[in-house]
Amino acid sequence: MQNRKLEAGKHELREARKESRGLYWFVAIFSFFANMLMLTGPLYMLQVYDRVLGSRSIETLIGLSVLVLFLYGTMGVLDYARSRIMARVGAKFQARLDRRVFDAVIRKSAIAPDEKTQTGLRDLESVQRLMTSPALMALFDIPWTPLFLLGIFIFHPWLGYLAISGGLVLIVVTILNQLYTRVPVGRANMANVASEAISEQIRSESEMVQAMGMRDAAFDRWQTARSRSLTGQIAASDLAGTFATITKTFRMLLQSAMLGLGALLVLRAELTPGAMIAGSILMGRALAPIELAIGQWAMVQRAMKGWRNLSELLGEVPPEQPKTALPTPRALLDVQQATVVPPGEAQASLRMVSFTLQPGQALGVIGPSGAGKSTLARALTGVWRCAGGKIRLDGAALDQYEPSVLGQHIGYLPQRVQLFDGTIAENIAKLSANPDAAAVVDAAKKAAAHEMILKLPGGYDTRVTSNGGRLSGGQIQRIGLARAMYGNPQILILDEPNSNLDNDGSTALNQAIRAMKSEGKSALIMAHRPAAIQECDMLLMLEGGARVAFGPKDEVLREVVKNHQQIQQAGDKGGVR
Repeated sequence: MQNRKLEAGKHELREARKESRGLYWFVAIFSFFANMLMLTGPLYMLQVYDRVLGSRSIETLIGLSVLVLFLYGTMGVLDYARSRIMARVGAKFQARLDRRVFDAVIRKSAIAPDEKTQTGLRDLESVQRLMTSPALMALFDIPWTPLFLLGIFIFHPWLGYLAISGGLVLIVVTILNQLYTRVPVGRANMANVASEAISEQIRSESEMVQAMGMRDAAFDRWQTARSRSLTGQIAASDLAGTFATITKTFRMLLQSAMLGLGALLVLRAELTPGAMIAGSILMGRALAPIELAIGQWAMVQRAMKGWRNLSELLGEVPPEQPKTALPTPRALLDVQQATVVPPGEAQASLRMVSFTLQPGQALGVIGPSGAGKSTLARALTGVWRCAGGKIRLDGAALDQYEPSVLGQHIGYLPQRVQLFDGTIAENIAKLSANPDAAAVVDAAKKAAAHEMILKLPGGYDTRVTSNGGRLSGGQIQRIGLARAMYGNPQILILDEPNSNLDNDGSTALNQAIRAMKSEGKSALIMAHRPAAIQECDMLLMLEGGARVAFGPKDEVLREVVKNHQQIQQAGDKGGVR
């Protein structure tokens, strides 16, 4: 099964690469002529040493030099053209897969994040970088290496044997480089990812780290991960540098050996001085792609690792098939024997839960911590899929809606509200590049956040960061509530909505729920506090992931809560926190 997924991912990557097949042919054709023109240097030296110096003809030297200038200019144009083409091939490959990989990362991260999801977009970038690098261009040059070696053989067999022997040594070094550096480079990359993850986590929680005096401890933890990353990078760099140095030194030695052997053959009258110089130049050109590949091997390995990660990621998260557009649903939610197993766990945290929420009703979901309330919220929004049973919105299963469309019908306020870098208006409008100003203000008014936002320095255009900046927890939660209500969703799902709200905020929340009900829409409130369920008509009590009671609020409270009167009085006052 895993192998089939991997092959599916590889097939998808190959199909994206094949879209530029015509451009690859252009690069191959340009490479052919560019490599033919590489013979310009050896032939020029051959003519200079064997004809110009012998005839002492300045006119011949000038004519050859002009011709060489033209040929080298042509070669430069071809080399520039093929590098530009490969840059566009890489850009096209990345643009073709950007949305696909981004969606796969989001979908996988919402379920079970791992190394492949953390590095998914960087993996795509590493493959694209290889496509535009000299290392990949060397693959188009290597097929012409035998031609250069043949030219050396034409000058003298001994020179050919020396060049082939040197080439074999470099190939062996390349194979050893791949074998010995693969594991250290992989470890260094993993350590670097872990270090960046810790750094990002500390940065996002910088206020808490500073306030609780955790800065030194946080630095020590980050430095430990950073040290592992640096140690791994140094080890991998040292090993790769060793092979690169061996390659460079051996190639220089080989070039001198070619000159030495050529000189011996000249002294024995078996070779001309021009052929000696030309043979040395040809050998350098023949082995240059191999040396280049070894020098760029770290990039090649990173791209190979990225290709494998992308293959696994895309294989595990297949592309979503287009779904038939459905009409705007009624606020009718039907949960049938829903069982949900959290990602990465073997035990269900929600087991065979059933209930129906009618349009115009508000349902409170209560229960102790760990009862499954947040799990139910994630399942109702389609983030976590049911391992058993069904959740239907106006008769249609949630997976019959496109995720973006489902998000328009179901508004969601999670326990921990996260803002994004941008303006408050952009955050309320769910990061839309062109927010509907009227809809943004309308959502803010429904969440009783309009007046609060107007008092900020820039109003709706106030820029905030991912950690909220100077906004309080209550302000962030009100903006999150406005975001959940943006676009007039049919159902509103609120997970502990008043955890950071003051009394005015709780009153505004209850007003919003009443407004939803009056419009024939529905709301679900996962709550610990009585004030949050004041507007609820129905109650669902969970315990241990199972339904304990469901029905009208007063009946459920009488059935399962001993201090019913106390909670009811506190709810009426709206002030018990």
